[in-house]
Amino acid sequence: MLKTLQKVQKYIYNHHLIKSEGQIIVGVSGGADSVMLLHLLLSIGYDCVIAHCNFHLRADESERDEIFVQSLAQKLKIPYYHIDFNTKEIAKEKHISIEMAARDLRYNWFKDLLIELNGQAIAVAHHADDNIETLLMNLVRGTGLRGLTGMSPRNGNVIRPLLCCNRLEIEKYLLENQLEYVTDSSNLSNDYKRNKFRNVILPLLEEINPSVRQTLCESIERFEGTLAIYEQAISNFNDELIEINSNNVRINICLLNKQINKKIILYELLKPYGFSSAVVEQIVSHLDSESGKLFYSVTHRLVKDRDFLIISIIESKKNELYWIDSFINELTEPFRILISKQQVDRNFKISKNSKLVHIDSTKLHYPLLLRHWQDGDAFYPCGMNKLKKISDYFIDNKFSMLDKENCWLLVSGNDIVWVVGHRIDNRYKVTENTTQIIELALHLE
Repeated sequence: MLKTLQKVQKYIYNHHLIKSEGQIIVGVSGGADSVMLLHLLLSIGYDCVIAHCNFHLRADESERDEIFVQSLAQKLKIPYYHIDFNTKEIAKEKHISIEMAARDLRYNWFKDLLIELNGQAIAVAHHADDNIETLLMNLVRGTGLRGLTGMSPRNGNVIRPLLCCNRLEIEKYLLENQLEYVTDSSNLSNDYKRNKFRNVILPLLEEINPSVRQTLCESIERFEGTLAIYEQAISNFNDELIEINSNNVRINICLLNKQINKKIILYELLKPYGFSSAVVEQIVSHLDSESGKLFYSVTHRLVKDRDFLIISIIESKKNELYWIDSFINELTEPFRILISKQQVDRNFKISKNSKLVHIDSTKLHYPLLLRHWQDGDAFYPCGMNKLKKISDYFIDNKFSMLDKENCWLLVSGNDIVWVVGHRIDNRYKVTENTTQIIELALHLE
């Protein structure tokens, strides 16, 4: 007993799992693992409360477990909290598996309870064998390096103090301390995926290598060390390859192409923006193609534009319209424009700044309209007497795909008065005959 207790205590200390003060919410199902966890934490001297979920999945057994855990709390004279879930119904409503529904319900309630009690951590009873099963499950369904590290000792407020103990150590501890627990009959059924690994696959692997559990545990430790080095390298690539500004994120294609495994690097750089591995493969295959190719995640858009991959948030409102009446002197959406009317006198000077423009106000028809550009839009660029499509203007001025999507037009009647922030229409420019102008000052923050 003492050896196991000291082992867990050292594990808690090395991984900074528990502070000296503050309650710990211990998830107790009534099974062997959670009963041992509770007993160990109390023996070390931590302040614990019991949290029990009744998922109502195993008929009389679920009720038996609840009664057992409640009785255990009374015997130990520690606070007891429980909750009931109609798990099957919730899984059906959310179109997820019963296992996933139970997991989400359990952890969401634990976190609510942690806030309510102002506790310091939620302790769950996953152990080394659970970690091995997780590793094998991840391998079978496909995983990266993170999946090979299994479960972490800490995930936010959730801690796993028993990851240093295997099932045999748990059984021995329970026997030595004469601790009672209940048995979940569903653990014997191979209907659940994890149980197949526990009851079928691992025993088969032990026939090949009797020490396979220890071997896999040691492998997990090595993978954890390798992951730390890997994540540091990715952080360095992030600093080297990415440029961030207020509108978008840019990845330097030239520098990316110099890397040994650009697909893996790009996958890690794009993961925060929701791009799947399949989409990343498509992006890599188009790194040397012409500009303009678009790729999407649920939340972001990536465009291959000359020397950069440009990432931006997908805007939910691309058909926005903003009306400007003659009495308005300031517009705050979708960006800030200050509007003023002025009489032309001998001291007046026409602005040469594309973000501060002067327009002959006598030619305007109110209300003016601010909108995104559309296919077929055309105007007379200032200084030209020939109609030009907006799309051709974009090409001539080397607009990126994102520049085009973010371009706004100021419209009077059917005429485009100003490609906002770039160029006014020649028909609306200030001439020697102009007596009154309107000044538009664009402020992009």
